[in-house]
Amino acid sequence: MKMYKLNFIQYPKVEKIEVNETLSLQALKDNDEAEAVIESFKTRFNFNSLNSFSFSEDGFLSLMIKLGGKIIVSKGESQAIIDAANRYKDLGFDLEFISLNRNGQLNYDEIKSCDFAFISSYIMDTYVKVDLQKVKELSGAKLISNVSATLDVSSCDIAIFDAYKLTGFSFSSILLHNEILEEQYLALIDITSVVTILKAVENFTKNIDYKQEFKIALEEELKEDIYFFVDPNETLEYTLHFGLKGIKAREIIRSLALGGILVTNGEGCSLGLSKPSRVLSEMGYEELETRWALSLSFKEKLSSDDINLIVKAIGKKYRQIKRLG
Repeated sequence: MKMYKLNFIQYPKVEKIEVNETLSLQALKDNDEAEAVIESFKTRFNFNSLNSFSFSEDGFLSLMIKLGGKIIVSKGESQAIIDAANRYKDLGFDLEFISLNRNGQLNYDEIKSCDFAFISSYIMDTYVKVDLQKVKELSGAKLISNVSATLDVSSCDIAIFDAYKLTGFSFSSILLHNEILEEQYLALIDITSVVTILKAVENFTKNIDYKQEFKIALEEELKEDIYFFVDPNETLEYTLHFGLKGIKAREIIRSLALGGILVTNGEGCSLGLSKPSRVLSEMGYEELETRWALSLSFKEKLSSDDINLIVKAIGKKYRQIKRLG
């Protein structure tokens, strides 16, 4: 059975972990090989400092406290960042959230001058692109951005490489920056994470060739039963986000998986397929509507015949679930 993987942003292809024993840290040697790997990661993205950290509520709270100052956070960020931001506020620090509009766009009107902004180049779940240059102009802030779905570091001051999103494992994640944070001792850097994430970065690919064809085929197959929460023209070029009216996404996700078609309903924070999209809730949708959502991300080369087969399968499974419901 051929497998169609249309969820690579959330569920990357897991590779075998291989870390040479020469990269282990020893007290009585120079550890040149480990330092060379770290240096190659920094050089690849033109940063001069690297830190490993936990992509979690505690990890981000610690990062926020280290940064200090006034912070703004997009409501379209990962759940770990949102949870850390709420705790940061509860501790009495200066932090404001930037809301999302009904169309999924960041509410730029709420952005004011601040020191740091946790805002990525796209909104989680929906993939709506964010104008980071506009954020910089409005805020004057240093930007902390998750670049794991794009590898685009051009507008951020601290680039976050999410280990799970890139490798499928919950290693330490990586921060690249230019001496914004204190230098991390070599012994505190998770070298296994550096090696594994760097390998994932080197093998990172995406496909922008057939998004429009996929969208048109879905509209023809599903007609009034498909609903676009956001404008597909405003999302990352290799992604598609939509809803199928009247069913819970997890039901069709599981049914399609049995036939070798892998899709998802959102980011890693919704793993288990039981939670509705927090991002759609932030946009103003009711819980029942948020459960319609499906997300596709394109990496593999697909022919028109492949696309037609996948779309027909989605339509068939949708109608079966609708009848049983």
